[in-house]
Amino acid sequence: MGQPPHGQQGHGQAPQGYAHAQPAQGYGQGHVYPQGPQGHPQGPQGHAYPQGPQGHAQGPQGHAHGPQGYAHGPQGHAYPQAPQGYAQGHAYSQGPQGHAYPQGPQGHAYPLAPQGYARGHQGHAYAHHHAGYPAAVRRFDPDRRLRIAGLWLWAIGLIAGAVLNVLFTLLGVIESGGSMLSAMLVGALFAFPPLVLYLFVPMIIDRYDPEPWWCLLMAFLWGALAATGFSILINTGVHIGVSSNFGEPAGELVSASVSAPFAEELFKGLGVFGFFYFLRREFDGIVDGIIYATFCALGFAAVENVLYYARASMQGSDVLAGTFVLRGVFTPWLHPLFTSMTGIGFGLARESSKTWVRAAAPIGGYLLGVALHAVWNFLPTALGRAMGDIFMPWLLLWLCFVASFFGIIVALVIRKGWVIRDHLRDEVALGMLTQDELELVCSPIGRLRCTLGWRGATGRSFIRAGARLALSKWHTARALQGRNRTLSADFIGPLRQEIAQLRHELLARAPR
Repeated sequence: MGQPPHGQQGHGQAPQGYAHAQPAQGYGQGHVYPQGPQGHPQGPQGHAYPQGPQGHAQGPQGHAHGPQGYAHGPQGHAYPQAPQGYAQGHAYSQGPQGHAYPQGPQGHAYPLAPQGYARGHQGHAYAHHHAGYPAAVRRFDPDRRLRIAGLWLWAIGLIAGAVLNVLFTLLGVIESGGSMLSAMLVGALFAFPPLVLYLFVPMIIDRYDPEPWWCLLMAFLWGALAATGFSILINTGVHIGVSSNFGEPAGELVSASVSAPFAEELFKGLGVFGFFYFLRREFDGIVDGIIYATFCALGFAAVENVLYYARASMQGSDVLAGTFVLRGVFTPWLHPLFTSMTGIGFGLARESSKTWVRAAAPIGGYLLGVALHAVWNFLPTALGRAMGDIFMPWLLLWLCFVASFFGIIVALVIRKGWVIRDHLRDEVALGMLTQDELELVCSPIGRLRCTLGWRGATGRSFIRAGARLALSKWHTARALQGRNRTLSADFIGPLRQEIAQLRHELLARAPR
C-alpha cells in the first residue's frame, strides 16, 4: 500500500529528538513516536507505550498484542488477527455490542485499504496517483472478475433456456395444427398483467435495503427463460420415458410429483445461487435470499401459467376461468413459497460463519422446497377427479401456510432493520452520521419520504449507502468471529466516503 503524503499526522521524517519507533505487531510502519524512557517507543501526545507482559509489545491506546496472534483490546478483550487474505497485524477494536472492527486512525474503526490503495484520512481508500500522494478517489471493485463470470453464465443460461422454450413451443404448435399459437396468446393475456401486482408485493416488503432493480430483473428473467427451458426439457423427457414403459398415468404421476419438483426447484435455485456466489455484495442474508427466490419463481410461474391457460382456453372459457381463479388468484405464491426455502438456505449460509451451516443450509432448503412442491403436485395428480371432495380444505390449508410464511418474512425484514440500526450507532458516535440521518436510514418509509420531499434521488442513495455500510460491518464482524475471509470489509471505507459525499450534496440542497 502506498504511503500518505508527508506531514500527515506524524508520518515522514521524525523531528529532532523523536525516533521512528518499531511498531508493535499489528501497527503500521512510519508512525513517529517521541522517544520514551529506557528505549521504549513513546506514542502521540507524549504517552509512552511500555513493554507488555511476557514480552508482548503494547500498542497505542493500550492495545497489547497477546500470544498466538490475538491482540488485547480495551478492557482486556482479545480479538483475533485478520483472517486469511487480509493484511496481518492490524489491531481490531471493540465495536458496538462486542463487534470487532479493524483499528483506524484516532481510535476509529476502519477497514484496511484494498490492494493498490493508500489509506487516507479517516480510513478512506485513495487510488495512487504519484508515489506518496493520493489522487482522485475511485470505487474499489474486488469482485469484478467474479461478477463478469457470473454475468456470462447468466447470459448463456438465458439464451439456452430461451432456445429450448421456442423449440418446445413450436413442437406444440405443430402438434395442435396451429391452434396452440392463438391459445398461447390468450394465455399470455391472462398470465402477464397480474405480474404488476405480484412483483410489487416483495418490493414493498423489503423496505430497509431493497435490491437493485437490475438484480430483480435478472432474477425474473432467469426464472422465466432459463429455469423454464431446462425444466421443460427434463420433465418432458421423464414423462416420455416413464409413459412408454409404464403407461400414461404413471408418466403423469412421476413427471408431476418427482421430476417437476426436483428439476424446477433446482433450476430456480441456481438463480438464487448465482446472486449468493457471484453478487455477494447484493446478497446480505435471509431476506435477500427470499426476495431473489420470489422473483425467480414469479418469472417461472408466469411462463408456466401461459401454458396452463393456453390448454385451458382450448377446452372452453369455463375451464379457462376456473384455471385462472385457481392459479392466478388463490395460488400465485406457491412457486415463490417453494423456491423461498432454497433462498432461506442460501441466506442462512450467507449469515453464518460455521462451515457446516454454510454447506448444509442451501441443500436442506432445496430439499424442503422439493418436498413442499411434491406434496402439492401429488394429491391432485394421484386422486384425479376424486380430489374434488377434499379440494377446498386442501386449498385453505395451503393458503394458511402461505399467510404464515408472509408473516415470517415481515418478521425477518424487521430484524434486518434492527441489524442496520445496531451497526450504525457507532457511526453517530464517530460523527459520520447524525441522529436524524440514522433515523432516516432506519425508517421503513425513509425512501418514500425522500421521494416525496426535497432529498429526492440523492436521499434514496444516502439511505442505500447507509444500509449497505451497516450490513457490510455486520458481515465483517461475523466473519472475524469465525476467522473467515469476507469481501464486505473492503466496502466499509468506500461506503463511508460515499456517505460523506452524499451528505455534502444533501446539505447543499437543504431548504434554508
